[in-house]
Amino acid sequence: MSWKKDIEELKKREKLAEEMGGKEKLKRQRDNNRLNVRERINLLFDKDTFHEIGKIAGKSEYNEKGELVNFTPSNFVMGRGNINGRKVVVGGDDFTVRGGAADAAIAQKQIMAEQFANEYRLPLVRLIEGTGGGGSVKSLDMDARTYIPGNPGWDWVVKNLSTVPVIALALGPVAGLGAARAVTSHFSIMVEKLSQMFVAGPPVVKRVGEDLSKEELGGSEIHSKNGAIDIVVQSEEDAIKITKDILSYLPSSVYELPPRGDINDDPNRKDEWLIDFIPKDRRKVYKSRKIIETVFDKSSFIEFGKNSGQSVVAGLARLDGWPVGVLGSDPYFYGGGWTAEASNKVTRFVDIAETFHLPVVHLVDNPGFVIGLESEKQATIRHGARALTAVYQASVPWCSIILRKVFGVAGAAHMNASRVHYRYAWPSGDWGSLPMEGGIEAAFKSDLEKSDDPEGLLKEIEERMEMVRSPFRTAESFLAEEIIDPRDTRRLLCEFANLAAPLRTPGKTSFGLRP
Repeated sequence: MSWKKDIEELKKREKLAEEMGGKEKLKRQRDNNRLNVRERINLLFDKDTFHEIGKIAGKSEYNEKGELVNFTPSNFVMGRGNINGRKVVVGGDDFTVRGGAADAAIAQKQIMAEQFANEYRLPLVRLIEGTGGGGSVKSLDMDARTYIPGNPGWDWVVKNLSTVPVIALALGPVAGLGAARAVTSHFSIMVEKLSQMFVAGPPVVKRVGEDLSKEELGGSEIHSKNGAIDIVVQSEEDAIKITKDILSYLPSSVYELPPRGDINDDPNRKDEWLIDFIPKDRRKVYKSRKIIETVFDKSSFIEFGKNSGQSVVAGLARLDGWPVGVLGSDPYFYGGGWTAEASNKVTRFVDIAETFHLPVVHLVDNPGFVIGLESEKQATIRHGARALTAVYQASVPWCSIILRKVFGVAGAAHMNASRVHYRYAWPSGDWGSLPMEGGIEAAFKSDLEKSDDPEGLLKEIEERMEMVRSPFRTAESFLAEEIIDPRDTRRLLCEFANLAAPLRTPGKTSFGLRP
């Protein structure tokens, strides 16, 4: 009376599951320069830590004796394992079995991956390829009926946005539900030239009159610029690596705090070049990322959304080992002004920082909302007001460093003015309700029109106002709390991070990510 035969049957089925779609389909996957789902999982997890769930789920055929004669595994592989010693849930599409389509899927496996991550408060990594369990016309033919779409388990997808870190990797052509799963995440990643994403693929789109290749329709260049995808990398290995890096900045769930990393950079380090870095000429630009790279721990900055809303820089970094959110300006685009797209990027950034208890450092150079007809057509003020609201809703510790410009409503969004003004200004600070350039002509229009020498009067007014705009005048009235030597920025930010660390409070926040 032994169960040995049954265990042998189990091992046989597990081995069949590991064959996935078979040798021919696996070869096709390799020929397309894409890893298969099990290779991806092996790269993702610490060695020998992956515990698969539902491995032998699939479709079976039996002979008249009830013996298994054929087995096709489900095209979704899920389970849990360790990433740098921390437990993480993974759910991956197997493109070698019916291209990841619904007629080869078992929906409960995908749902369980989401639910398991949520209830056990573990980060979730989605490895997406194909329709990601979405619809297929072939399934309609097989079932001889249609159905009303419902997206089973989507409530867990939504709940996870406010509970656990979710990172989605688009690792091939991704369409329909797969695309929705990719973007309904905290961080989405594509591989250049290897990944494409669309609501519907080229064959469907061709029916409405657009004959496009997969890359033309939904390549990474499109989706990194429109804000649908956060990060673009060069290879699948790079996608896995950055996934691991991002997770190291985040807690396992909102019920924990982001862990402190290695302390390997002197908090008192000074870079002498900072004192000369901001040009005296306000019309000249500078590379703000160079400031970010030096005031935060070395090599700790991970940027997301680099190609969308480009006047805003957003990402994660460390200060004395502590993870923080980084918000900044890029004066190479609209002088750092906020467009509708940039405003949406700010909102997304704040949502992530608030959800995962990340203190925020904001490096400010913002001349206001971008103006003009195109800006009005894009409803910039609505998107901008939403970003301003997100900043005011945030409760995480917040420190602003004013590098240069702070003007208007968008400039006012550099922090919540009703909270303690934990901020510093560089001597290059320049602020007000609107820039003096252009504003002087409007404010003194009547005087200039009456003057016998309007050019001379304008020059006289400009010189007078130049003295008024000095940041030291503002500091005299305590409207700018502290003006600092730029070389002291890192030391003061590290102090902020250490003061902020014990203030972080685990638990659900009043709002989560708004996808």
